[in-house]
Amino acid sequence: MAEFYLVRHGQASLGSNNYDQLSPMGVEQAEILGRHFAQRGITFDELFTGTQLRHQQTADGILKGIDLDLPTTRVDGLNEYDFESLTAAYIEQSAALKGKGEIDKKAAYQLLKPALLAWCQNQLQGELEENWDNFIARVNNALGTIQQSSSRRILVVSSGGPISAITHQVLQAPANMAIELNLQIRNTSFSQFFFNSENTRLASFNNLAHLEHPDHQHMITYA
Repeated sequence: MAEFYLVRHGQASLGSNNYDQLSPMGVEQAEILGRHFAQRGITFDELFTGTQLRHQQTADGILKGIDLDLPTTRVDGLNEYDFESLTAAYIEQSAALKGKGEIDKKAAYQLLKPALLAWCQNQLQGELEENWDNFIARVNNALGTIQQSSSRRILVVSSGGPISAITHQVLQAPANMAIELNLQIRNTSFSQFFFNSENTRLASFNNLAHLEHPDHQHMITYA
């Protein structure tokens, strides 16, 4: 079977006006991962990314670390869900939060888990970019595109949401498990899958071998 390495983007710019931009640490995380792959003789035949800037910047950093140029396919099915609209809808819907004034960004982030659980159970109302079923469908379409590749080893760069959605589908786990997995995925962690045109199997999940050295442990981040 062929294999793909599914990487979450590096640390983005949470709290800034543009989240979809790697922080300086995020750039460094990506380059360290690329060097880790190179040191272990892990190379790739093809690259798939989402269309978001943080995906492309992470891929650029990894390839710089490996010193590799790859044919690239950008797939919007690998893009993250709109977490800001989900938390806003949850705040609007929750009677306990109404009338408490503006919620700051840190507090809104802490509400992400209950918002996602409501979303995956189709209990979240309001103006949403997509419902849970549509999100899962587009991620599955992206996975199908990857499975049709003839490459033997593929690098895939995405976000926590699609990574957890792919993992929960492969494991045939309940939807709420996708949320639990999502909130554990660390920046530039990689998960390894074996696949053919019909099946995908999980080999390892949420690896951070490249940041386990004492000099790099301060770079383990989640945002």
